[in-house]
Amino acid sequence: MNRFILPEWSAPRNVRAASTLRTGGVSPAPFDTFNLAAHVGDDPANVESNRGELRRTLQLPAEPYWLSQVHGTRVVRVNEEAGAPSADAAWTDRPGEVCVVMTADCLPVLFASKDGKRVAVAHAGWRGLSAGVLDATVRALGVPAAELVTWLGPALEQAHFEVGGEVRDAFLLRDAGAGAAFAPGRAPGKWRADLFALAKRRLHAIGIREVQGGGAGTFGGRSQFFSYRRDGRCGRMATLIWMDLASD
Repeated sequence: MNRFILPEWSAPRNVRAASTLRTGGVSPAPFDTFNLAAHVGDDPANVESNRGELRRTLQLPAEPYWLSQVHGTRVVRVNEEAGAPSADAAWTDRPGEVCVVMTADCLPVLFASKDGKRVAVAHAGWRGLSAGVLDATVRALGVPAAELVTWLGPALEQAHFEVGGEVRDAFLLRDAGAGAAFAPGRAPGKWRADLFALAKRRLHAIGIREVQGGGAGTFGGRSQFFSYRRDGRCGRMATLIWMDLASD
């Protein structure tokens, strides 16, 4: 059974990446079946079994550096802090270290330097995205934006992401043109937000031109993706990136 999306993007050949699907694990409903999160109420034994399968199937060079995500902008270097640090992005310049974020509607964003020497992944829900988590990730990488390539993973599609005016205002404060990524909602004062468009605008503003992926919708993809907006209590998918141990 297929468990992964393997990004089609212009990253160097030594860079490996994958985004998991919800299928192929051992967790029961409502976490069925390939839940990788330990904080959603699933049996810890099921989570560990699924994480073991993740390591084996992707032939990961190390245990992923799991984070405690808080919808913020903090970026950490892999293995610089013990445990699961409170952060929403991770980066490394060391081959064999695995960056990871978990999502169930929020947008995972992969970063790789064109020389194949630095990689990162960010968890970009509307709060982190509006506050600058993508900007912070680029700063942490220390690579000129023009020398980065990015990939947008599965996220909540615009048709199902209705928000209040305060969310739209948070984006407009930083980017007056962000209004183009919002459509009127079903009720007065409500708006439908396009996470993919908002992320692309931010990445382009930073100076990144190679923005690939995007468009895979979690809400409508019930058989493939977990969706918190659709289901409430549910599992989490993982998006991972690392560099081959053989890289220079």
